[in-house]
Amino acid sequence: MKKRIFRSMCLLSAFGVLVTTLAVAVLLYQEFYDNMQLEVQTEAEYLVKGVEQDGSVYLEEIRNKSVQNRLTWIDSDGTVLFDSETEAEALDNHLSRPEVQDAIIKGSGKNARLSGTMGQQIFYYAVRLEDGTVLRVSKTVDSVFRMVLGCVPYLVGIAVLVTGAAMLFAKRQTKRIIQPINNLDLETPMDQDMYEELSPLLLRISRQNASIEASLRALKEQKEEFQSITDHMREGLLVLDNRGSVLSINESARQIFQVQKDEVLHHNILRVSRDEAVQHSVEAALGGENGEGLVDLDGRSYQLLANPVWADGILKGCILLLLDVTERQKAEQQRREFTANVSHELKTPLQSISGYAELLQNGLVKEADVPRFSERIYKEASRLMALVEDIIRLSQLDEGQEEMEKKPVELFTLAKEVGARFQENACQKEVTLTVAGRPAKVCGSRRILEEMIANLCDNAVKYNRAGGTVEVWVEPLEDGTVLTVEDTGIGIPEESRSRVFERFYRVDKSRSKETGGTGLGLSIVKHGAQYHHADLKLISELGKGTRITIRFPKE
Repeated sequence: MKKRIFRSMCLLSAFGVLVTTLAVAVLLYQEFYDNMQLEVQTEAEYLVKGVEQDGSVYLEEIRNKSVQNRLTWIDSDGTVLFDSETEAEALDNHLSRPEVQDAIIKGSGKNARLSGTMGQQIFYYAVRLEDGTVLRVSKTVDSVFRMVLGCVPYLVGIAVLVTGAAMLFAKRQTKRIIQPINNLDLETPMDQDMYEELSPLLLRISRQNASIEASLRALKEQKEEFQSITDHMREGLLVLDNRGSVLSINESARQIFQVQKDEVLHHNILRVSRDEAVQHSVEAALGGENGEGLVDLDGRSYQLLANPVWADGILKGCILLLLDVTERQKAEQQRREFTANVSHELKTPLQSISGYAELLQNGLVKEADVPRFSERIYKEASRLMALVEDIIRLSQLDEGQEEMEKKPVELFTLAKEVGARFQENACQKEVTLTVAGRPAKVCGSRRILEEMIANLCDNAVKYNRAGGTVEVWVEPLEDGTVLTVEDTGIGIPEESRSRVFERFYRVDKSRSKETGGTGLGLSIVKHGAQYHHADLKLISELGKGTRITIRFPKE
């Protein structure tokens, strides 16, 4: 734009100088031409007086003085009497010349034409004398051109100076015109003191800025909303481009892979993880197919789901989702273990019952041993029934089949009732069982609470020593109710404390079988606590005893 303005101003200035120079030249020519006519007329008037006094003698004297203008004396019939340039006899009759005719008729005449004698453009002025003759003075027009040409160098010099000054002025003026445009603040175009002609443009820029700002604000809000949603996801989420570079990674994914956002953003997925399952899933997605895999990170299991992202038939990248399936994997493992344990636990008493029954059926048992064999069959059947009942109870708690309606239960009273049922067993084991505390109500299922207390008391008595104690304590607090069962029994080894609540887990399998335990009692306690949203805590010391505390929330 600056060049175009400068070029336009220079061309305009040059055109103006050229036109001005030509106009001056034309004016000079006209001025010189008029002066030349006046000069010829004045000279003719002057010469008339001399010719009227002395005639041809005067004209000869003038010729001898080498006058610059041509003088011609013509008779009234057109005959040339005298010519200062050519012999009069050699000239044609001049009566037909316009200026001669005008002079004879009007007293004077003038004309400009190409001379046949001289071959030049000549101005003629003729004056009639008193005797009827005509005196004609002529001068070539070329002399006027020579005068004008003499001024041309000065005109060219002036034109060059004016053109140079005009270019300097154009350069300076162009800079002044462009400077406000260069200094224009496009962020706030309407606040500028700008040329009126630019107002429509500035108005459009202002509207465009507002539209862009609104679009950017909307994009920012969408980005923040997307970031907020993804950052609060429990699942890990990564967005990759078609080259495998990370475009986005949420907080969960950063914690899973233990990386910082700045370290991996816009870098290849290898910067995030080099795990083979991750790479295979991403490669499959970037190949246009869905990728899946399973990866173990920091002791937890994650399922990988990689899906390609298409736009207008072009693969733009992929999305990698990580689902924490640790609990599901553990649940699957527990189900497998549960199935194996159930099969084993059911098989053992059934084999005993089948074996004893077969001996009785075949008459291989002495008459005196029949009561003993019958008692064994009864005990194994009772153990089998207890095992089946515990399995059914755990299944009901797992599947939420227990009645959903909860009612206030007097926990202290319930604990005393359960404790009374175990007094006989405690006496047989030479264990002192006491129930203490204060009245406290818990909102829940009486049946489940009763089974929880019963299993805790049963274990505390079974795994105690002679002369030991079992204390059941119920204490109401401001934020809930606490049930504590503490014994002075054999205790639990440290390596087993995290697993005692698992199904069929036994610290001492041989002792458990001797006492008739199913290995499901503490699992029922754990699931009962979960059903009542209670916290379960175990403290044990090998050879000194165990304390289990259940804290029920305040309803």
